[in-house]
Amino acid sequence: MDKPTLYGPAYSTYTRSARLALEEKGVDYNFVEVDFMQGPMPDEQIERHPFARVPAFEHDGFQLYEVTAIERYVDEAFDGPSLQPENVQERARMNQIISILDSYTYSCTVGQLVIQRLVMPMLDKQPDEAAITAALPEIATSMSTLAALRGNNTFLAGNQLSLADLHFAPIFDYFRNTPESGPILEKNSGLSDWWNEMSERTSIQKTPFQPG
Repeated sequence: MDKPTLYGPAYSTYTRSARLALEEKGVDYNFVEVDFMQGPMPDEQIERHPFARVPAFEHDGFQLYEVTAIERYVDEAFDGPSLQPENVQERARMNQIISILDSYTYSCTVGQLVIQRLVMPMLDKQPDEAAITAALPEIATSMSTLAALRGNNTFLAGNQLSLADLHFAPIFDYFRNTPESGPILEKNSGLSDWWNEMSERTSIQKTPFQPG
């Protein structure tokens, strides 16, 4: 059986989520860096993903894109600890949190705040302060909702690590490095406690946000 290959940039949150799943399962995989920060999406990546997004994945000739599909494939195709709870309610909670992250959290937190506050200065551009201000209410709602769903659990969907944690961790890692995160996390300290637990994991430490 061939090693699976993941295609995407190391700075992408969704690419990192897929890498985290591979690392947590202990899978030996190839990681091919795909950089589109300085130009258009490369043609070869569009051949892998017709909507010109990342990541893309291949295993034994089977090609796959969309990060949640990749995460679930990795969990179900390879040996290692399960990343999806057996308990039906915890699994439903995991799926709910992933949906919240994709439907609400990502666009305001990464698509607006992180891009403007962290990425634009890297490109020698000024951040759009109005866009940041406009994003903050929905970010606050997202973070308070996720903190409430976690409650007193160790992880987001229960006391077992799940795909929900791996889906959120890259988003949160960027978010916590913005000055706007401080007041929001003061009101949602449970997320900081969650990150303290997550940040110690080998998978997090082996997948830093930098070209691989």
